[in-house]
Amino acid sequence: MKRIYVPVVFTLLVALNASIPIFAQPQIELTQPLPPLLPPSLSNIQLLAAVENAFVDIVARSKPAVVSIIAKNVKRKPEQQSNPLYGTGFIFRKDGHILTNNHGVNGAKRIIVTLFDNRKFTAKLVGTDASTDIAVLKIDTDEDLPILPFADSDGVRVGQFAIAIGNPFRLDYTVTIGIVSGKGRSLLGDSNNLIRYQNLIQTDAWINRGNSGGPLLNIYGAVIGINSMILRPDGAPATDAVKAEAGFAIPINQAKKISDQLIANGKVIRGWLGIRMDENPKGIRVKNVFQFSPAMQGGIKRGDIISQYNGQKVEDTREFKFLIADSLVGEKVKITVLRRGKPKTLEVTIGEMSPERMGIRVEPQSESWTKLGLEVRELGKRDFERYTYLSSDDQGLIVGKVKIDALAPKAGIPRGALISAVNGHQIRNLAEFEEALKEALKGSEITFEIKTAYSEATEIVTVKLDGK
Repeated sequence: MKRIYVPVVFTLLVALNASIPIFAQPQIELTQPLPPLLPPSLSNIQLLAAVENAFVDIVARSKPAVVSIIAKNVKRKPEQQSNPLYGTGFIFRKDGHILTNNHGVNGAKRIIVTLFDNRKFTAKLVGTDASTDIAVLKIDTDEDLPILPFADSDGVRVGQFAIAIGNPFRLDYTVTIGIVSGKGRSLLGDSNNLIRYQNLIQTDAWINRGNSGGPLLNIYGAVIGINSMILRPDGAPATDAVKAEAGFAIPINQAKKISDQLIANGKVIRGWLGIRMDENPKGIRVKNVFQFSPAMQGGIKRGDIISQYNGQKVEDTREFKFLIADSLVGEKVKITVLRRGKPKTLEVTIGEMSPERMGIRVEPQSESWTKLGLEVRELGKRDFERYTYLSSDDQGLIVGKVKIDALAPKAGIPRGALISAVNGHQIRNLAEFEEALKEALKGSEITFEIKTAYSEATEIVTVKLDGK
């Protein structure tokens, strides 16, 4: 039998004709001759017109859900002048919830959203997450708004079409088309006050300043990512108009998880281990262990090589960061380390990442902070989904931040603890907590009823006040 060798041809004509096979290998051995490339009844011009109409239809259906965003009176630093920022977003819930980038709206005193039909709204900032560069806005209307559906970004393939819609240089609803050029990209490292979580989709669809927050679509008009960054020719992330060879988008699966938490609680709750790390041929090497961290309490030491996390082999620091962040606060995990070449399995209770490590500046001025070293917040509607030791029936306040050398942390109240009573008085909100605390501060000691990740049941902690 005669054998025929056919090279791969990347062509729109083949990709859009369902009756024609697409070959994925550089050279494929066939036992039968190929059918004609084009159906006899369809001319080249007709097929190109079908391709053109497909893109036009996707754009026409998608544009009404894309919005332009102006963030006014934005000051990143006190010495900076206040200038408006122009960006893009898209509606993903019919009630007016909008996804965009954190870097385009965080710090703004006023956010103006313009819809496709030129209606303007002042948007509420529901929540932001600097670690992933995601923000959620909300506009109020009496009608259901058009939305963009989500694709499954885990299934995105390198080489598939990608369509970007946005407002670069205030050129509203600019459309560009390219392909997905790569996956799993990470451009920016962590800093002292910000741990980043990047798993970016790379595209050659042209995007530039002002595209930030806009959708990256597949050929079905579903969102695969949020356009977020461009790379300058010198390799640095670009903030101004440049010749950008690569654009990057946040995978929509990641954005959905973050937006769900922002809508439910106005913040993101992440698991925290408390180590600095780098990669090692045998796993993840522990460079440093933070004081009073879950890692220290669980017995992890500097120089350990983490080889398994809950039985799963770990080798990549980026993937390991995601594993920790997605773990529930209070979850007891098995971590296998190599210590002096010998394996050792430790049980570690996952803690909650502090606001500072997520880029949130917190400067409490309350009496609970200044006198006890506790910053507290009210329970969110879905906090019990992220804390293993909470239930939907619990009431009280969550400790969001502690001052390590202050009275309450020294007495045994950790970050993430639920305070349900002060001196025997049950509390359900900040007002009740402040009233109970004001009265309690008149005495020589205060008792707190708390639940934590480190105890099986509610416990009583006594804080002795200085000088009393």
